[in-house]
Amino acid sequence: MKNKQALLFVGVVLALALVFSMTTTAMAENIRIGVASPFTGNLAAYGDNVKAGVNLKLKEINDAGGINGQKVELVWGDDLCQPKDAGTVGSKFAADKSIVAVIGHLCSSATLAAMPIYVRNGLPTISPTSTNPTIGDVGMGWFFRNCYTDDFQGKYLALHVVPNLLRKNKVAIFYENNDYAIGLKNSFLAGAKSAGVTVTGTEAYMTGTTDFTPQLTKLLRDKPEAIFLCGYHPEGALIAGQGRKLGFTGPLFGGDGIDNEDYIKIGGKAAENTYLTVPFLAASAGPAGKDFAKRFKKAYDRDVDWMSANAYDCLGILAQVIAKTGPDRKKIRDGLAALNSKANGYKGITGMTYFDKKGNCSKPAFVKMVKNGKFVAAE
Repeated sequence: MKNKQALLFVGVVLALALVFSMTTTAMAENIRIGVASPFTGNLAAYGDNVKAGVNLKLKEINDAGGINGQKVELVWGDDLCQPKDAGTVGSKFAADKSIVAVIGHLCSSATLAAMPIYVRNGLPTISPTSTNPTIGDVGMGWFFRNCYTDDFQGKYLALHVVPNLLRKNKVAIFYENNDYAIGLKNSFLAGAKSAGVTVTGTEAYMTGTTDFTPQLTKLLRDKPEAIFLCGYHPEGALIAGQGRKLGFTGPLFGGDGIDNEDYIKIGGKAAENTYLTVPFLAASAGPAGKDFAKRFKKAYDRDVDWMSANAYDCLGILAQVIAKTGPDRKKIRDGLAALNSKANGYKGITGMTYFDKKGNCSKPAFVKMVKNGKFVAAE
C-alpha cells in the first residue's frame, strides 16, 4: 500500500513538473519586445499614448496567430523620460536575453542615455518619437526611428510655419533645458536666419518649473509677435497661461512635444491659437491612416495622437522584420537596416518607412492648431 502511495506521489510530482515545464517553454517561446516610455511622472500622458498604440497593434498580431505561430509579449520599462531611469531600464532590457528588440525610448534624453547600453549588448531599438538628430551617431547601427529629426522640424517651423502660416517675423524662444528642446531650438535658429525671421530673445527653463513670469517678462519687453514653446506640454501649457496674463495675445507655436490633450486641459483658453508640427495627422492621412484613427477612437474613446500612430507602426515594422529573420537580435538589426528604400520599406498607417545608415527616416511634417478647445488641422 505504501509503495502504491509512493508511486502515486511520484507520478503526481512528475505530472506537475511536466505541466510546469510545458508552461515555462510556452512562455519562453513568446517573442518578447521591450517598450520604454514614461508610464508614471509628469510625462505619463506620453507613455499612455505609446502604450495605446502598441497594444492596439499587439492585439491585431496575436489575434491573427502571432508571428510565425509565436505570440508577441510586451515588457514595459518606465523611464520617466529621465536619463538615469532610462539607463536602469536599458540595462534591464539588455540583460534579459529573451527580449529581442526595444520600442523606445520616448524622450531624446532618455534614448541618448540608454543607447550605449543597447549598442554594447547588441539590442536593436526603434523609437517612435525621439527626434534629436545626434541619436543616430550614438546608436552606431543599432538605432532606428519612425519619425523625422529636429534638424528638419526646427527648420520647417522657421521656414514655413512662422512666415507663411502665422505671417509673423519677430519670435521669442522659450526652451526647456533638455536634449530634445536644445536640438530643436538650434535647428530653428538656423532656419530663422535663412528665412529672415528675427529672434528677439531666448530664455531657458528647467523641467518641472512652474513660475515662468521672470523670463516671460524679459522676453516680452522686446515685443515678439509669436512665442516658440520649445519643450514638452506640461510646462508649455503653463507658459501659455502666464504669457496671456502678462498681456501677450499673439500666436504660440511648438514642435511635436507640445502635442498632447493635456496641453489644452492645463492651458484652457490660453492654449487657443497654438500651432504645432507633428509627424502624423489623421485629417491628412491616407485611407489606412484614417481607418486606424476610427479604430483608435473606438478602442480608447479619444482622438488619435501622433505618438500612438508611430508606436503602432513601430511594432508593425518589428513584426514584419521578425517574420522574415526570426527572433534574433542581430538578425533583427540587419532586417531593419535592410529597409533602406521606398521599394523595400514598410508601408504603415503613418506612410512609408525606410531608413538611412544612421537609422533615420524621411517623413513629412503636418501642422495642427488649437481652435475652440480642440486640436484641428491648421487652416
